[in-house]
Amino acid sequence: MPTPFRIVLRSSWLIVLLLLPGCNTLNPLCGSARPVPILDSISPATMVFAQLPPSFVLTTTGSHFVSSSVVVFNGATLTTTVISSTQLTVNISSSMIAGPGSFKVVVQTPAGNSGNLGCSSGGTSGTQVLTVN
Repeated sequence: MPTPFRIVLRSSWLIVLLLLPGCNTLNPLCGSARPVPILDSISPATMVFAQLPPSFVLTTTGSHFVSSSVVVFNGATLTTTVISSTQLTVNISSSMIAGPGSFKVVVQTPAGNSGNLGCSSGGTSGTQVLTVN
């Protein structure tokens, strides 16, 4: 396991850099890093195939959503409206649902410009499933 700190000796100055994992207020070097999104639920979560409208709004609820977060529906990245840091919406076309089944939904946030500073940035949420009967 790597050491969580690095000692750098510059002339007569001793500098200790803490390389803290993750992005949080304890690591000031992570200023431009973005949090991993957390997806708690989707709405609707269940639909009936025979009653699908031509299109509908899918709402994702969770936390750590930022302006660059996007919803990925069954592998397709969709144009996403960021309502708040806890809610995103997308329009789903019925053509994206060929028949009854389970359709995976995740939220992705691209990495920030944290470079190699020991900061994690962005990532993919856990999966929720839209069930179409």
